[in-house]
Amino acid sequence: MTELAEAGWPLSVGTEDALEGRLLGKLERMGRQRALETAQTVLDRRCVEAAHLVLADEQGAPGYVHAGFAMTALPHKRVDLAEWVRDGADVRLRIESGKTHGGTVVGIPYGYVARLILLYLQTEAIKTRSREVELGRSMHSWLKAMGLNSGGKGYETVREQSRRLSLCRLTFYRISESGEAVLNGSFVREAILPSRDTGGSQMSLWKETVLLDEVFFESLIRHPLPVREAAIRAMSGRSMAIDLYIWLAYRLHHLERPTRVPWPSLHRQFGAGFAHARQFKAHAREALALALSAYPEARVRVDDEALTLMPSPAPVPERPRPALAATRRVSGS
Repeated sequence: MTELAEAGWPLSVGTEDALEGRLLGKLERMGRQRALETAQTVLDRRCVEAAHLVLADEQGAPGYVHAGFAMTALPHKRVDLAEWVRDGADVRLRIESGKTHGGTVVGIPYGYVARLILLYLQTEAIKTRSREVELGRSMHSWLKAMGLNSGGKGYETVREQSRRLSLCRLTFYRISESGEAVLNGSFVREAILPSRDTGGSQMSLWKETVLLDEVFFESLIRHPLPVREAAIRAMSGRSMAIDLYIWLAYRLHHLERPTRVPWPSLHRQFGAGFAHARQFKAHAREALALALSAYPEARVRVDDEALTLMPSPAPVPERPRPALAATRRVSGS
């Protein structure tokens, strides 16, 4: 520890290092085990583990989300609303809860699990260039690999969020100089869940395939945002960290100069559920530390007034994508 003290580094490694851009250098110098030994809090250890997981990810497998989710997002926690509206920059997202056949409001999808299910559906659609996405064992195995326990309480959470995602309606509004573009649709055309639970087995959680909504799929094909699956896994259970990571993945590599984003702007964009900006800021700093740990290429300065975003490499190097003409159509859509 003497060499670190002589270098002017605090003995604890983790959260503050991530926020100040020092974590990668410390981790490379100290190694994972030594860094973990100095970590003083649970979040410090999570930041170290997240950075290590991404650095050790040689495959760099990409996942994909609709670029619109970089500016807006689902709720972090359960909300007792039939409609959810969020604004971000020039985008507005409106999600309307679906209803059962008896007219009962199902609720808005929310939290980490809903985001993980959507990430799988969008990633598979981009990879196969098809609206028809395989579920069953494929999705079960993927969720397990991403750190989600789909047994017991986890099973019920996945089932509930799948139900909400299957029935909700969404509208993206994009405002530009040429006017307002409106995208109406839903996430899926067919329910993610089987019509009946065949005895409570984990495999009965999914149908064999699901058909994405045509409007949502076509927009996703035009506006895919690559993210790193290892990074999402490293942020397991932290929905705000995932939202901030996706936002940074979208913004940083498009910047031409440093851009300052005040905390109140972040509160308006990501702070639903936080009535007071101070409460949001404390929570968001922790989420941001984890997001930056999982995005070691990001160059961000954090101070009491704002974040300063600087041009940075994308978390996933750009790769050639199949031409839109190669998109497979599903009969009967």
